[in-house]
Amino acid sequence: MSDRIDDAVLADDAPDHAAVEPGVLYIVPTPIGNLGDITHRAVQVLDAVDVVAAEDTRHSQRLFQHIGLQVNMLSLHNHNEEKRTKLLISKLQGGASVALISDAGTPLISDPGYVLVSECRKQSIRIVALPGACAAITALSASGLPTDRFIFVGFLPVKQVALTQALERLQQSPYTSVCYEAPRRIEQTLQAMVHILPEDQTVVLAKELTKTFETYVTGSAQDVLNWLHSDVNHQRGEFVLMVGPNPQRNESIPAEALKLHAALVPLLPPKQAAAIVAEHYGLKKNALYQATLHKNTV
Repeated sequence: MSDRIDDAVLADDAPDHAAVEPGVLYIVPTPIGNLGDITHRAVQVLDAVDVVAAEDTRHSQRLFQHIGLQVNMLSLHNHNEEKRTKLLISKLQGGASVALISDAGTPLISDPGYVLVSECRKQSIRIVALPGACAAITALSASGLPTDRFIFVGFLPVKQVALTQALERLQQSPYTSVCYEAPRRIEQTLQAMVHILPEDQTVVLAKELTKTFETYVTGSAQDVLNWLHSDVNHQRGEFVLMVGPNPQRNESIPAEALKLHAALVPLLPPKQAAAIVAEHYGLKKNALYQATLHKNTV
């Protein structure tokens, strides 16, 4: 999709964003690290609305002090969203304009707001979403992984069994996968990736995006885990973890190789048979093995 916008469209059709409209919910992205990333339009909307619904009012107050705004804030987070939604719907129906923000980035992307937005749609309340900062898109764009098709999976499960199942799906995905991870869990997640992802499946860790110590680490899951262990400070901050497409999905396995592997399996363990066939045809052993597993399950 092209980002080119015709000059005539800008001149004739672009609305005046300096003012907000009554009875409208505005979804407003805020910076993910560098406060300079807030957009001019976001500042205008936040300055003009009647109410700002913020995930953490104390956290957001620092942003408003930075941009020089005094706003009427109320909290909207995971523990009070149902209650706050009823109040905000009432205000919107009464003609108030409301801006929804999260602590950082675009609201609803692994942040609160779904209940409010869903209810606004049911009540035919107009919603205007502003473009802006999003950690997942920022990290993906600089990751070096394929971006033509990708999936965003939010935060990975906490429990070990659910985490293992989620990573197995990522391991088999033909798309780049993007997820968030907290500092207290990043080591556990990478250790699980080491056990599940093949060595030739690329992992990219993005840390402290848009901040002074922004870092990207690329390699196998073991490579990234080794980097994490190399300095205690590496485990601090906010993380985006990205997993490249399953290597075997992007590698053509000759039909003759699959046929030979099938002939050897009754005589040898499948992985040993894959090693022999891979060496004979100059293929990656794991790619061949995964291809045979996929072939047997479809």
